[in-house]
Amino acid sequence: MKLIIAIVQSEDAKRLQAAFVDNNVGATKLASTGGFLREGNTTFLLGVEDEDVEDVLKLIEEHSQTREETINPGLHPGISFEQPIEPVNITVGGATVFVLPVDQFLRF
Repeated sequence: MKLIIAIVQSEDAKRLQAAFVDNNVGATKLASTGGFLREGNTTFLLGVEDEDVEDVLKLIEEHSQTREETINPGLHPGISFEQPIEPVNITVGGATVFVLPVDQFLRF
């Protein structure tokens, strides 16, 4: 058994959660906040049988794609500069995923 921790941008979370439901994958959803841009993220915790890990990882990959966004660094919360800076393109979205071994998984 494995514990999958998937951190996705909130924009992707509803799509991913729907995919979990459609594929009978149980997940616990937690609100979280990202570091660099301080934007909302969603963290999913999933207890998964070893043989199902690859299928769940494919679902996460399919529903958490990266994309380009343009931000104005001088106006964006969490990023401040003394002088105005031109808008910049950044990559957002995608998923950060951890797969950990589980010694015991219980449901009460």
